[in-house]
Amino acid sequence: MCSLCGSDTPAHAAHGVGRRSLLTTLGIAPVVVGLSGATAAAATRTASAGRPGKDKRGALELVLLGTKAGPPVDPLRAGISTALVVDGATYVIDCGRAAVTQYMRAGLDLASLSGIFITHLHADHVADYYNFFLLGDSAPAQLIGPVPVYGPGPAGGLPPKFGGGQAPTVNPDNPTPGLKALTDGCHAAYAYSTNVFLRDMGIQDIRALADVHEIELPDVGASYTETAPLMEPFVVMEDDRVKVSAILVPHGPVFPAFAFRFDTDHGSVTFSGDTTYSDNLIALARGSDVLVHEAISVEGLEAPAVFVDHLLQSHVEVQKVGPIAQRAGAGMLVLSHIADVTRPSVDVPKWKKWAQKGYDGEVIVGEDLQRIKLA
Repeated sequence: MCSLCGSDTPAHAAHGVGRRSLLTTLGIAPVVVGLSGATAAAATRTASAGRPGKDKRGALELVLLGTKAGPPVDPLRAGISTALVVDGATYVIDCGRAAVTQYMRAGLDLASLSGIFITHLHADHVADYYNFFLLGDSAPAQLIGPVPVYGPGPAGGLPPKFGGGQAPTVNPDNPTPGLKALTDGCHAAYAYSTNVFLRDMGIQDIRALADVHEIELPDVGASYTETAPLMEPFVVMEDDRVKVSAILVPHGPVFPAFAFRFDTDHGSVTFSGDTTYSDNLIALARGSDVLVHEAISVEGLEAPAVFVDHLLQSHVEVQKVGPIAQRAGAGMLVLSHIADVTRPSVDVPKWKKWAQKGYDGEVIVGEDLQRIKLA
């Protein structure tokens, strides 16, 4: 039986159209004809950016899709993900749990997605990454590929187990895959669904939707044992709207872990990624109009000092984040990727007061789906 018209007769074959074509005929699915590959993508994004619509709210806007730190599922906050909208083009930084749903709830247009940037490969930053491609080619709104994706390459080695002893190793033939292998592995894992949809719905080949770039590191002696040596920022991508620079930041044993800076004609925004205190981040963020920074609170945590120190080798306490923004000379401090280790939720007024200490600019404690118009 046809799931569209309900027919189970041979005459149904006379429709002469696939399901995707029928959806298009009904006005549900947009199509681009006469173009292919990157040419079609560029044409569609240009058209999307140039017309009034859901994404054209301002020249530069920060949209906090999800603000939760860490893997634990929080019913009140989605996983870490942020969108930066520049002249109608949308750039996503990290793709935590529910990022695609939040993207759509924010009213952002999938056709405007012009780049994805992954700070590091912890699960809470990539949980919804593949869903942009796996689910993004379905009506009524469709992703136009190839979408450039930038993120970490292979780590090259694993750290010892915290606290000593041995830990099992998953996928021992390739235990530290980078973003390309992660993407290819998802292609393989979802092959059946994709192959059926290619035949039944006429979707695009999912392998052509993501143009993955593993960020090549400058020769600064960085490795999984020396994760964030002092270095200068370096450019990873530039188009007609943004120049994106990166730098390595220390996030416990994780390597590579990046912070990103977006420079536009309308202002600059730096994303800390997950990091502890870092001169590299200061160098990248210097003079930014906005610094989006992670933070945790361990106030009242009753735990061995070695465990607290372990947390703070990866994160910054909210009570100490203000001086970082002050040193960087950032015009605004936005807290995202936030968690209170001892409480079920973040006390926003208290966090704002804490983060304001030692900082002269405006502080915003981020909330899911919060929109911050910058220009």
